[in-house]
Amino acid sequence: MILKTLRVMRILSVAVRYGLDNIAMSGLAAPRVARWVDRLVFWRDLSAPRGERLRRALEDLGPIFVKFGQLLSTRRDLMPPDIADELAKLQDRVPPFDSDLAIAQIRKSLGAHPDELFASFERTPVASASIAQVHFATLKNGREVAVKVLRPGMKKSIDEDVALMYIAAAWLERLWSDAKRLKPREVIYEFDKYLHDELDLMREAANASQLRRNFEGSPLLLVPEMVWDYCSASVIVMERMHGIPISRIDRLVEAGVDLKRLSSDGVEIFFTQVFRDGFFHADMHPGNILVSVAPESFGRYIALDFGIVGTLTDFDKDYLSQNFLAFFRRDYKRVAEAHIESGWAPANTRVDELESAVRACCEPIFDRPLRDISFGQVLMRLFQTSRRFNVEVQPQLVLLQKTLLNIEGLGRELDPDLDLWKTARPHLERWMKDQVGWRGLLERFKAEAPRYSHIIPQLPRLVHQALTAESHPDSRHVELLKTLLVEQRRTNLLLGIAIYLGGGLLAGVLLFQAFLRWNPLP
Repeated sequence: MILKTLRVMRILSVAVRYGLDNIAMSGLAAPRVARWVDRLVFWRDLSAPRGERLRRALEDLGPIFVKFGQLLSTRRDLMPPDIADELAKLQDRVPPFDSDLAIAQIRKSLGAHPDELFASFERTPVASASIAQVHFATLKNGREVAVKVLRPGMKKSIDEDVALMYIAAAWLERLWSDAKRLKPREVIYEFDKYLHDELDLMREAANASQLRRNFEGSPLLLVPEMVWDYCSASVIVMERMHGIPISRIDRLVEAGVDLKRLSSDGVEIFFTQVFRDGFFHADMHPGNILVSVAPESFGRYIALDFGIVGTLTDFDKDYLSQNFLAFFRRDYKRVAEAHIESGWAPANTRVDELESAVRACCEPIFDRPLRDISFGQVLMRLFQTSRRFNVEVQPQLVLLQKTLLNIEGLGRELDPDLDLWKTARPHLERWMKDQVGWRGLLERFKAEAPRYSHIIPQLPRLVHQALTAESHPDSRHVELLKTLLVEQRRTNLLLGIAIYLGGGLLAGVLLFQAFLRWNPLP
């Protein structure tokens, strides 16, 4: 408890020193309060611009506060330009830690000094963020690499702040009637889990490897290759990527990059990760994105920093796809029904009333470019609607919602004329066809073929055992029958029965064997 109290005092001290109270009250209609506070703490120096003071305060307070600033930096529609410009520095220009500490970390993790491991190693970091910093190096075979080193003392700092967040969430649930619906403790638990996952750089390396495999051969996204012989929990080494930071719009234009196409590609990459793979990069602020200008990969996105990724279950993907598609088609009744069917809204909710409320939220933003949409007003309407109908927050989708904020803010910067709905709809419809059409059916047959290849030959015997189970009880036979029923229920029970009853056992076996050898469909 003493440590938590000290941390709270530290947060208040930093807030006062940098004048965060002054920034917060600057927009009040009654500025007298702000002037009175300034006189009370007359000793502080508030001569620096407000954006710089906010950035420095977040840097002093640690990684969780830095990540909050990174998220705000992508929302220039919600932040004044001077504050947004300063917060953008948190994306990759957080003050670095001493290079001697980085070298000591490398020696401890990889068992040798960087001068022994690499042909060359740059002591000055090229980028520094809340969790780690990056140094460029060259392997002894001449390959250029980036060395990412974990910032010392991160776990202790994160543990302290997360503990305070849990306390604040508990108080929020006691004092605010909406808190139960918003599930603050469950949300913080998800946040806590992903933050601690980010402290294990081997997990990040594995995430990068998975994302690279998902987009292998893609004309849209490049992901660096991990050098596994030089990876550990606190140091990872990866292929060095060359590109222009996506926040440098002037350089992208000068290089001839088509910003409209880049914006559209970003939407497609996001929907591909979410709906095709159920595995998405969940820290998509501009500091983690480059654009390639190399001739062989001109205009492609380059993803960096894979410490935080999100995953979706088949249920979540199905629910989200139904909602998105109904939303794009303006089928608000289906949106309302999906909310009730999934349990997001209470079962006794009237569909027509929820449909009307969703329509009021969505109609004003359709067929309009991003620059004409007030995101703040949309959020307010959605919050009012969710409160009225007691719609519960889904903690497992917090990362997806955070990523949507990043993507929408990025699209607003690249192409303010982007119609997000028209751009996203064909990608989602194509995905739905792949899932519920013939292509999806055949792919599922191929995936289930190994399971059925050994079950189908057993059907006559198992059905015979089922018919004689009452007169000749045998626990082994019953278990075999249960196995059959479970396996068939998971895929297509009716198909198995039809094959057997129709005398098509042999044809069924040959069919599944053919699926096993089937070449991928175009």
